[in-house]
Amino acid sequence: MDFDCKTARGDSSSVNRSCIVTEGTVVQAKPVSHNGKAKHWNSLSTLNNQKCSYELLSDPKKNVETSDGETASKCDSWCFTDLPSALVCEVLEHLDPKELGIVSCVSTLLHTLATDHQGWKKFYCERWGIPTPPVTLNGPLVPGGTSDWKSWKTLFVEREFRSKSFMGRFSVDVLRDHSEDVRTVFLLASVNLIFTGGNDSVIRMWDLEEGLLIDKSRPLCCTIRAIAADTRLLVTAGTNAFIHCWRAVEGNSYPFHISGNGTDQSPEFRLWGHEGPVTCLALDSLRIFSGSWDMTVRVWDRSEMKCVQKFMHADWVWSVAPHGNTVASTAGRDAYVWDIRSGELENVISNAHYGNAFSLARTHLADVLFTGGEDGAIRLFNVSEVSDDEDIKPAATWVPHTGPVHSLAFEYPWLVSASSDGRVALIDLRKLLTPRKSSKQPFRVKNFDPSSIEPPQRMLHGFGCDLFSVAIGADKIVCGGEDGAVKVWNFSEALEIEKRAQALRSMRQENRMRRKKAQVEMNANGRRSDQCGSIAMKRNQLKGDKSVTWHSKRAINDKVKS
Repeated sequence: MDFDCKTARGDSSSVNRSCIVTEGTVVQAKPVSHNGKAKHWNSLSTLNNQKCSYELLSDPKKNVETSDGETASKCDSWCFTDLPSALVCEVLEHLDPKELGIVSCVSTLLHTLATDHQGWKKFYCERWGIPTPPVTLNGPLVPGGTSDWKSWKTLFVEREFRSKSFMGRFSVDVLRDHSEDVRTVFLLASVNLIFTGGNDSVIRMWDLEEGLLIDKSRPLCCTIRAIAADTRLLVTAGTNAFIHCWRAVEGNSYPFHISGNGTDQSPEFRLWGHEGPVTCLALDSLRIFSGSWDMTVRVWDRSEMKCVQKFMHADWVWSVAPHGNTVASTAGRDAYVWDIRSGELENVISNAHYGNAFSLARTHLADVLFTGGEDGAIRLFNVSEVSDDEDIKPAATWVPHTGPVHSLAFEYPWLVSASSDGRVALIDLRKLLTPRKSSKQPFRVKNFDPSSIEPPQRMLHGFGCDLFSVAIGADKIVCGGEDGAVKVWNFSEALEIEKRAQALRSMRQENRMRRKKAQVEMNANGRRSDQCGSIAMKRNQLKGDKSVTWHSKRAINDKVKS
């Protein structure tokens, strides 16, 4: 979605200007249609008796001295762009990306204001968070960042365009080094790393771009069931009830040195506290979250590395997902939302699935939960406006799988699921999550008929076996299953392939138009239409005798064949 619209850009003229009016009137404008004719919009009341000049609004004394006729004439000479730039930017603050892009096509001034508007930063961060490395309008925020100067609008448009790549062509890489089932994968897109673990109790670190094994840990003597990481900390956990951690090592090619060989530093440590296998992990900037079959979710302080909170459940905890000052979890067939500060239970979703609710995903765009269960269904729950005595019903349900949904991952606008039926489902949520004009939550769940829910936009086939974990990011989808292989679907070249295909289609269309034009010329000159091809060939030949040589060779070939 490119909003530059350079062909439509131009200075505002008196024809396209709008008057600043008081309440009770409608702005009269004459927008120019594509055929060049002006379309008149009728106002609900006349502007004759309205004192609508910005000059008059700023100086009330002139309202007494100026007659109604003079006011009407001055009103015609003022437009929206005559307002102070700060006030115009305040108005633009209430537009969504599509509307802001349309406004940038109106005039040169509005194009400048809309392109440099800080709303693009808000749009980008709402959907994908702070870019890595962070980039502002004046360049990178941190030393060593990208040297390319990019505005927030450019970053937003590029990322929005890239999000369409998951509907294009892809290549598949298979990473093989695990000797047993791969139970968990984690994609750290900011540093192009993949972390995998499974029944062989070894953590492996892969290069995302090259697909090469970089490093692997010593055996941890347990099945690895969960991995979480950021650029400062890597945490893993499994059936031995402890959380194994690695701190980032400075001065290394990669942030983590998980093998521990060849270094004097000791970045490894363990956190103890759970009384059963740890099934899920999550991180934010301040805390570590872990869920276990001991029916608890524990919150660990990252600065002191100790447990500061514990939430009790009525069944085994399968998944956990923090967001702000709340953390969501699934236990048995129910889903929970807890307040971290008070330790109180905010919401309970009873019987979210028929069977266990194995997976959970959240988005900061809206206060919603995505759950995947043993029944093969994926459900969306809106927990933003729920009373204490009200049962939460699913706002949307998909059933793309014939087996349990073991894992969910979200990156705007795609929700990705992995199931024991060996398939990966991609669901586009753009139509369900609509932006709000003003609210604490930037998006809301659109009201719709549950029977009109579209099916997943794409299904990817895995290994023909159980798929236990999935991750999405950097135009790639990573999945691990029971055959010990890690599969990577790479969509990074999908847009380039589409561009080449589009260029080829344009070239063919242009050639068809040329042939059609030549045929029309032949008909107008009274020549036969079958001469069109020969004349077009003569115009395109490089040498004068090339067509003769070609025909002579063709004649010789015909004789040989006969």
